[in-house]
Parts: sequence; C-alpha cells; structure tokens
Amino acid sequence: MLWLTGDADADALLASEPLALLIGMVLDQQIPMERAFKAPYDLKERLGGVLDPAGIAALPPDDLAAVFAAKPALHRFPRSMAGRVQEVCVAVLDTYDGDTSAIWTSAVDGKQLLANVKALPGFGDQKAKIFVALLGKQLGVRPPGWDKAAGNYGESGSFRSVADIDSPETLAKVRQFKQAMKAEARAKLPNTG
Repeated sequence: MLWLTGDADADALLASEPLALLIGMVLDQQIPMERAFKAPYDLKERLGGVLDPAGIAALPPDDLAAVFAAKPALHRFPRSMAGRVQEVCVAVLDTYDGDTSAIWTSAVDGKQLLANVKALPGFGDQKAKIFVALLGKQLGVRPPGWDKAAGNYGESGSFRSVADIDSPETLAKVRQFKQAMKAEARAKLPNTG
C-alpha cells in the first residue's frame, strides 16, 4: 500500500489506478508532496468519478483549467498544470493506446522504462528517475536494470524522494535529506554580501 498523501482512499487510488499515480507525479512540483498526490483523487471526484486519459484529453483546455482552479485548487498553478496533465493524457493515448500502465509494462529493461517516462511531457531526467524508483520500490515494477536506470533514487535504503516514503517516519527522513541538500546548495553560492 502506498503512503503518499496521508489519506487512505487517495493512497488506494494511487496504488490501483496507474493514471492517478502518473498525474500525481506530474503535479509533484512547487507544492507539498501530499497535496500533489491527493490531487488525482480530487480530480477524479470533480470529473464525475472517472479518471480516463481519453476523457481528460478531450476536455476543452479552459474547462479542465476551471476544474483545477475550483476551490480548493488542485495545484498552486492550476491552469499550467491542467495543461501539463492534459498533455500527458494525450501522450498516453497516442503512444500507449490509453493504457497508462503500458508505460512500464512494455519496458523490457530499466533503460527502456526510463526512456518511456522521459518521453512524457514534463518529465525531465530527475523526475523520470524518481518515477522509475517509485515504480520499482513501491509497486514492484522491476524490469532488469530498473535500479540502475533510477540512479541514486534506486538505491536501497535511501531517503531521497517520494520513492522512499512509506510512513510518517520515512517522510520525515526524506524531508531532512532535502533540507540538507538545499542547505548544501546554498552554502556553495558565492557570498555577495
């Protein structure tokens, strides 16, 4: 069972509906992780109880943006993130015939899995590696070489990303790691004072 939102129903949706997990990963930027991964649950409710890539892709962009912007907004940047989700749904339709799980089930190895994820709109190298690690560590999606493809995020026993969170304790460890990385990055900035 995933533990990404603190809400049992939202986490169950992420574990059972591949599109929900993918949308959560798309939204996991510039807002708290729990909020990003709960948004697919809220989006499903707002769309009448169905999360379907064809349905989302077919919505007029302004209508989807309005769904994202309704209070409480699904993201800090509802219009742009609605567009990003819609682009990902179009990619799932065009490349995988609407089967989100085919992103990973069609991969023969970790290298192909990473390439499949990186080909999605909004998935740069780091986000793609984190998603590969999340699939491998928490959902058992482990084609040969998945951990190598995930880079540092695939390391066993690490607490680097959402891929490593399965309890409040591991959430705290990941947050500590991220704070340490930010502090290290700030320390490397030139002193302009």
